[in-house]
Amino acid sequence: MLRQLTLDLGTPPPSTFDNFFAGANAELVTRLRELEGALAAGPVADRTFYVWGESGSGRTHLLQALIHEAQPGHARFVSPQSSLAAFAFDPRVALYAIDDCDGLSGAQQIAAFNLFNEVRAHPTSALVAAGNAAPIGLAVREDLRTRLGWGLVFHLAPLADEGKAAVLKHAARERGIALADDVPAYLLTHFRRDMPSLMALLDALDRFSLEQKRAVTLPLLRTMLASPAGTEELRTATVSPASSKMGPHG
Repeated sequence: MLRQLTLDLGTPPPSTFDNFFAGANAELVTRLRELEGALAAGPVADRTFYVWGESGSGRTHLLQALIHEAQPGHARFVSPQSSLAAFAFDPRVALYAIDDCDGLSGAQQIAAFNLFNEVRAHPTSALVAAGNAAPIGLAVREDLRTRLGWGLVFHLAPLADEGKAAVLKHAARERGIALADDVPAYLLTHFRRDMPSLMALLDALDRFSLEQKRAVTLPLLRTMLASPAGTEELRTATVSPASSKMGPHG
Protein backbone atom coordinates (compact mmCIF):
# COMPACT_ATOMS: atom_id res chain seq x y z
CA MET A 1 0.00 0.00 0.00
CA LEU A 2 1.30 3.44 -0.88
CA ARG A 3 1.97 5.75 2.03
CA GLN A 4 -0.10 8.92 2.28
CA LEU A 5 1.50 12.32 2.68
CA THR A 6 0.59 13.93 5.97
CA LEU A 7 1.00 17.53 4.85
CA ASP A 8 -0.82 19.60 2.28
CA LEU A 9 1.55 22.31 1.08
CA GLY A 10 -1.15 24.20 -0.80
CA THR A 11 -0.43 26.08 -4.00
CA PRO A 12 3.12 26.85 -5.14
CA PRO A 13 4.40 30.44 -5.21
CA PRO A 14 2.75 32.58 -7.93
CA SER A 15 4.51 33.12 -11.23
CA THR A 16 6.30 36.46 -11.09
CA PHE A 17 9.05 38.20 -13.03
CA ASP A 18 11.31 37.90 -10.00
CA ASN A 19 11.11 34.10 -9.91
CA PHE A 20 11.60 33.74 -13.67
CA PHE A 21 15.24 33.03 -14.49
CA ALA A 22 15.73 35.29 -17.50
CA GLY A 23 19.06 33.99 -18.80
CA ALA A 24 19.32 35.07 -22.43
CA ASN A 25 15.73 36.40 -22.34
CA ALA A 26 16.47 39.52 -20.28
CA GLU A 27 15.24 41.97 -22.94
CA LEU A 28 11.83 40.29 -23.17
CA VAL A 29 11.42 40.12 -19.40
CA THR A 30 12.32 43.79 -19.04
CA ARG A 31 9.87 44.84 -21.77
CA LEU A 32 7.01 42.85 -20.25
CA ARG A 33 7.77 44.02 -16.72
CA GLU A 34 7.65 47.67 -17.83
CA LEU A 35 4.74 47.35 -20.26
CA GLU A 36 1.89 48.42 -17.97
CA GLY A 37 3.77 51.49 -16.78
CA ALA A 38 4.72 52.40 -20.33
CA LEU A 39 1.09 52.21 -21.44
CA ALA A 40 0.06 54.53 -18.62
CA ALA A 41 2.74 57.03 -19.65
CA GLY A 42 2.04 56.48 -23.39
CA PRO A 43 2.23 56.46 -26.27
CA VAL A 44 3.96 53.08 -26.75
CA ALA A 45 5.36 52.13 -30.14
CA ASP A 46 5.38 48.36 -29.58
CA ARG A 47 2.14 47.10 -28.06
CA THR A 48 1.83 43.56 -29.45
CA PHE A 49 4.20 40.74 -28.61
CA TYR A 50 4.43 37.13 -29.64
CA VAL A 51 6.54 34.76 -27.53
CA TRP A 52 7.35 31.26 -28.69
CA GLY A 53 9.32 28.33 -27.40
CA GLU A 54 9.12 24.64 -26.74
CA SER A 55 7.06 23.12 -23.93
CA GLY A 56 8.56 23.96 -20.54
CA SER A 57 10.44 27.03 -21.79
CA GLY A 58 8.51 29.42 -19.54
CA ARG A 59 5.93 30.93 -21.89
CA THR A 60 3.02 30.47 -19.49
CA HIS A 61 5.10 31.67 -16.53
CA LEU A 62 5.82 34.99 -18.26
CA LEU A 63 2.20 35.55 -19.25
CA GLN A 64 1.00 34.73 -15.74
CA ALA A 65 3.66 37.06 -14.29
CA LEU A 66 2.36 39.86 -16.54
CA ILE A 67 -1.15 39.36 -15.18
CA HIS A 68 -0.09 38.79 -11.57
CA GLU A 69 1.93 42.00 -11.34
CA ALA A 70 -0.60 44.24 -13.10
CA GLN A 71 -3.07 46.38 -11.20
CA PRO A 72 -6.28 44.52 -10.32
CA GLY A 73 -8.72 44.53 -13.21
CA HIS A 74 -6.14 45.90 -15.66
CA ALA A 75 -5.06 42.56 -17.17
CA ARG A 76 -6.68 39.40 -18.49
CA PHE A 77 -5.28 35.93 -19.17
CA VAL A 78 -6.96 33.76 -21.81
CA SER A 79 -6.14 30.32 -23.18
CA PRO A 80 -7.77 27.42 -25.04
CA GLN A 81 -9.64 26.68 -21.78
CA SER A 82 -11.27 30.14 -21.74
CA SER A 83 -14.76 30.95 -22.94
CA LEU A 84 -15.30 33.00 -26.08
CA ALA A 85 -16.54 35.85 -23.89
CA ALA A 86 -13.07 36.10 -22.30
CA PHE A 87 -11.67 37.18 -25.69
CA ALA A 88 -13.96 40.22 -25.87
CA PHE A 89 -12.24 43.60 -25.75
CA ASP A 90 -12.82 45.77 -22.68
CA PRO A 91 -11.41 49.34 -22.68
CA ARG A 92 -10.81 49.04 -18.92
CA VAL A 93 -8.33 46.19 -19.52
CA ALA A 94 -4.86 47.39 -20.50
CA LEU A 95 -3.06 44.05 -20.86
CA TYR A 96 -4.24 40.92 -22.64
CA ALA A 97 -2.28 37.67 -22.49
CA ILE A 98 -3.22 34.82 -24.85
CA ASP A 99 -1.50 31.54 -24.00
CA ASP A 100 -1.11 28.43 -26.18
CA CYS A 101 -2.28 30.05 -29.42
CA ASP A 102 -1.53 26.76 -31.17
CA GLY A 103 -4.34 25.13 -29.14
CA LEU A 104 -7.09 27.68 -29.83
CA SER A 105 -10.28 26.38 -31.45
CA GLY A 106 -11.50 27.83 -34.73
CA ALA A 107 -13.98 30.10 -32.96
CA GLN A 108 -11.33 31.20 -30.46
CA GLN A 109 -8.93 32.03 -33.28
CA ILE A 110 -11.53 34.31 -34.82
CA ALA A 111 -12.12 35.91 -31.41
CA ALA A 112 -8.36 36.35 -30.88
CA PHE A 113 -8.06 37.97 -34.32
CA ASN A 114 -10.83 40.42 -33.45
CA LEU A 115 -9.25 41.13 -30.06
CA PHE A 116 -5.91 41.81 -31.74
CA ASN A 117 -7.54 44.37 -34.04
CA GLU A 118 -9.29 46.07 -31.12
CA VAL A 119 -6.03 46.32 -29.19
CA ARG A 120 -4.29 47.82 -32.20
CA ALA A 121 -7.06 50.43 -32.42
CA HIS A 122 -6.77 51.42 -28.74
CA PRO A 123 -3.35 52.95 -27.90
CA THR A 124 -3.78 52.40 -24.14
CA SER A 125 -3.88 48.59 -24.44
CA ALA A 126 -1.39 45.87 -25.33
CA LEU A 127 -1.50 42.18 -26.19
CA VAL A 128 1.06 39.46 -25.47
CA ALA A 129 0.49 36.07 -27.11
CA ALA A 130 2.43 32.83 -26.84
CA GLY A 131 2.68 29.59 -28.77
CA ASN A 132 4.85 26.59 -29.51
CA ALA A 133 6.26 27.81 -32.83
CA ALA A 134 7.25 30.98 -34.65
CA PRO A 135 4.34 32.73 -36.40
CA ILE A 136 5.29 31.32 -39.80
CA GLY A 137 5.02 27.77 -38.45
CA LEU A 138 2.01 28.22 -36.20
CA ALA A 139 -1.01 26.02 -36.98
CA VAL A 140 -3.66 28.76 -36.89
CA ARG A 141 -5.74 30.78 -39.34
CA GLU A 142 -3.67 32.76 -41.83
CA ASP A 143 -5.15 36.10 -40.74
CA LEU A 144 -4.32 35.43 -37.08
CA ARG A 145 -0.83 34.18 -37.93
CA THR A 146 -0.20 37.39 -39.88
CA ARG A 147 -1.36 39.54 -36.96
CA LEU A 148 0.85 37.67 -34.49
CA GLY A 149 3.85 38.38 -36.70
CA TRP A 150 3.13 42.12 -36.94
CA GLY A 151 4.51 43.03 -33.55
CA LEU A 152 7.66 42.07 -31.65
CA VAL A 153 8.46 38.36 -31.85
CA PHE A 154 10.67 36.73 -29.21
CA HIS A 155 12.03 33.20 -29.13
CA LEU A 156 12.49 32.01 -25.56
CA ALA A 157 16.03 30.73 -25.43
CA PRO A 158 16.23 27.46 -23.45
CA LEU A 159 18.16 27.44 -20.20
CA ALA A 160 21.51 25.74 -19.90
CA ASP A 161 21.95 23.27 -17.07
CA GLU A 162 23.52 25.96 -14.90
CA GLY A 163 20.41 28.09 -15.34
CA LYS A 164 18.08 25.22 -14.52
CA ALA A 165 20.06 24.46 -11.38
CA ALA A 166 19.80 28.13 -10.40
CA VAL A 167 16.01 28.05 -10.94
CA LEU A 168 15.69 24.98 -8.71
CA LYS A 169 17.75 26.60 -5.98
CA HIS A 170 15.73 29.82 -6.18
CA ALA A 171 12.44 27.89 -6.08
CA ALA A 172 13.71 25.92 -3.10
CA ARG A 173 14.53 29.15 -1.24
CA GLU A 174 11.02 30.48 -1.97
CA ARG A 175 9.60 27.34 -0.40
CA GLY A 176 11.88 27.56 2.61
CA ILE A 177 13.84 24.46 1.54
CA ALA A 178 17.52 24.09 2.33
CA LEU A 179 18.55 22.31 -0.88
CA ALA A 180 21.89 20.50 -0.83
CA ASP A 181 24.18 21.61 -3.67
CA ASP A 182 24.39 18.14 -5.26
CA VAL A 183 20.61 17.65 -5.57
CA PRO A 184 19.99 19.85 -8.68
CA ALA A 185 22.84 18.18 -10.58
CA TYR A 186 21.44 14.74 -9.73
CA LEU A 187 17.95 15.70 -10.87
CA LEU A 188 19.27 17.06 -14.15
CA THR A 189 21.23 13.84 -14.78
CA HIS A 190 18.57 11.29 -13.95
CA PHE A 191 15.20 12.83 -14.79
CA ARG A 192 13.33 14.76 -17.45
CA ARG A 193 15.00 18.12 -17.83
CA ASP A 194 12.09 20.43 -18.71
CA MET A 195 11.33 22.92 -15.95
CA PRO A 196 7.72 21.82 -15.19
CA SER A 197 8.94 18.25 -14.56
CA LEU A 198 11.87 19.47 -12.47
CA MET A 199 9.60 21.68 -10.39
CA ALA A 200 7.21 18.76 -9.85
CA LEU A 201 10.16 16.72 -8.61
CA LEU A 202 11.16 19.51 -6.26
CA ASP A 203 7.63 19.70 -4.85
CA ALA A 204 7.52 15.92 -4.35
CA LEU A 205 10.89 16.01 -2.61
CA ASP A 206 9.72 18.88 -0.40
CA ARG A 207 6.65 16.90 0.69
CA PHE A 208 8.76 13.83 1.41
CA SER A 209 11.32 15.80 3.44
CA LEU A 210 8.58 17.34 5.58
CA GLU A 211 7.03 13.96 6.18
CA GLN A 212 10.39 12.44 7.09
CA LYS A 213 11.51 15.54 9.03
CA ARG A 214 14.84 15.45 7.20
CA ALA A 215 16.79 18.01 5.19
CA VAL A 216 16.63 17.85 1.40
CA THR A 217 19.82 15.99 0.56
CA LEU A 218 20.89 13.47 -2.04
CA PRO A 219 20.50 10.55 0.43
CA LEU A 220 16.92 11.69 1.12
CA LEU A 221 16.20 11.87 -2.61
CA ARG A 222 17.49 8.31 -3.04
CA THR A 223 15.37 7.16 -0.11
CA MET A 224 12.29 8.67 -1.72
CA LEU A 225 13.05 7.03 -5.05
CA ALA A 226 13.43 3.66 -3.32
CA SER A 227 10.00 3.92 -1.67
CA PRO A 228 6.88 2.55 -3.44
CA ALA A 229 5.17 5.93 -3.20
CA GLY A 230 8.21 7.70 -4.58
CA THR A 231 8.18 5.39 -7.58
CA GLU A 232 4.50 6.09 -8.15
CA GLU A 233 4.75 9.88 -7.73
CA LEU A 234 7.69 10.19 -10.08
CA ARG A 235 6.65 7.64 -12.69
CA THR A 236 6.20 10.23 -15.43
CA ALA A 237 9.34 12.16 -14.53
CA THR A 238 11.85 9.33 -14.36
CA VAL A 239 13.99 8.45 -17.37
CA SER A 240 17.05 6.30 -17.68
CA PRO A 241 20.43 8.04 -17.28
CA ALA A 242 21.28 7.14 -20.87
CA SER A 243 18.12 8.79 -22.18
CA SER A 244 18.55 11.87 -20.04
CA LYS A 245 21.94 12.60 -21.57
CA MET A 246 20.52 12.97 -25.07
CA GLY A 247 19.89 16.66 -24.49
CA PRO A 248 17.74 19.11 -22.56
CA HIS A 249 13.98 18.93 -22.85
CA GLY A 250 13.20 22.41 -21.57
